[in-house]
Amino acid sequence: MVLKAVFLDLAGVLYEGRRAIPRAWEAVARLQASSLTLRFVTNTSRRSRAQLLDDLAQLGFDIAPETLFTAPLAARQWLEHRGHRPLLLVHPDIACEFEGLPREAPDAVVLADAEDGLNYRNLDTAFRLLMTGAPLLAIGTNRYFKTEDGLHLDAGPFVRALEFAAGTQAVVAGKPSADFFREVLRDAGCAPQEALMVGDDVHGDVEGALHAGLRAMLVQTGKYRRGDERQIQGVFGVRPSITEVVESVLQLPD
Repeated sequence: MVLKAVFLDLAGVLYEGRRAIPRAWEAVARLQASSLTLRFVTNTSRRSRAQLLDDLAQLGFDIAPETLFTAPLAARQWLEHRGHRPLLLVHPDIACEFEGLPREAPDAVVLADAEDGLNYRNLDTAFRLLMTGAPLLAIGTNRYFKTEDGLHLDAGPFVRALEFAAGTQAVVAGKPSADFFREVLRDAGCAPQEALMVGDDVHGDVEGALHAGLRAMLVQTGKYRRGDERQIQGVFGVRPSITEVVESVLQLPD
């Protein structure tokens, strides 16, 4: 089936920390100049949508706001559609994404990479709320992420801890949720088999995309570690970086 759309993860694919991946901006520009539909999809939960767009612009990327899909935005929409009042365990920089939502007497838990906010007191409060039947909404289930100084624990292990303790299962707002991928597909106007997901997370990006019916490509930048491609089953590509991904994509027949 003809490829019509490319979905790009941000951290680890376009940049690491405060530095762009070499030639990443050029690769993105080539995709933007092609006939392919391009979307940017991220679980990043330490930066607001506005901050991400500003960060990308400073790194040399020219990205239209409507092409950026973030897990925090998906989480807010999920809460709004169901009328929930959230207990927020999120990073201070993304609290603005939930402004305007009622917070009194919370009846749902939202958990993301809250950094020092993921302390015992807050997690215990969340646990007690979950034990009353409140749903657990995870912005992502990533195990770890990478910055300029190395790997860091992400929110996924805390999500699993609350699931285990409360005997519940989280609703995942971002990747690897099939619902998240379906929303991006709907916006891009293509079928799953017509879209390629490119990411550095073999589970959240690649495995999640494959389960949702998309094609997938793993880049060996960002959080990639040797042997990651052997951790999951399925047919997907592996390339050194976004540059080689774009070279291979643009050689595909129309």
